Amino acid sequence: MNITLIAAIGLNNELGINNDLIWHIPEDLKFFKENTLNKYIVMGMNTYLSLPRKLLNRKYIVLTHKECQLDDDIVVCRNITELLSYIKNIDTEIMVIGGASVYSQMINYADKMLLTEIDDIKKADVYFPNFNKDEWNSSVLCEHEYNGLSYKHVKYVRKK
Repeated sequence: MNITLIAAIGLNNELGINNDLIWHIPEDLKFFKENTLNKYIVMGMNTYLSLPRKLLNRKYIVLTHKECQLDDDIVVCRNITELLSYIKNIDTEIMVIGGASVYSQMINYADKMLLTEIDDIKKADVYFPNFNKDEWNSSVLCEHEYNGLSYKHVKYVRKK
């Protein structure tokens, strides 16, 4: 499988608060869009509900144990086993976009991570899972600054 986790995290792995992003960095939102366009995006129900609108040119997979009625073009998987079974024959990159629970469940299956590492600490109620950096090769794709806030896009590829 070709599974990539994509997230923006702070120095303490903070992801969000009150079902919203902590940082709203235009260049990072562009990075997210460029890396998820025309791909499957996997998310939990809270992440799905937090989106301001339907993201165009992406195929949605929502991982939730809750009973729900979503649009017909959205795949709903009730557990990780069902999700893995569904995506095993998909030959395009699968982008896991959140939230914290989905990242925690999927990190052991991921081949790659695209993390925006933000040089800041903020109050959060959800966090990206801790991971052993020794198990990954990392490369800094680019470094930026926005309103005095330094951040970098880092690509992690799982070591074989």
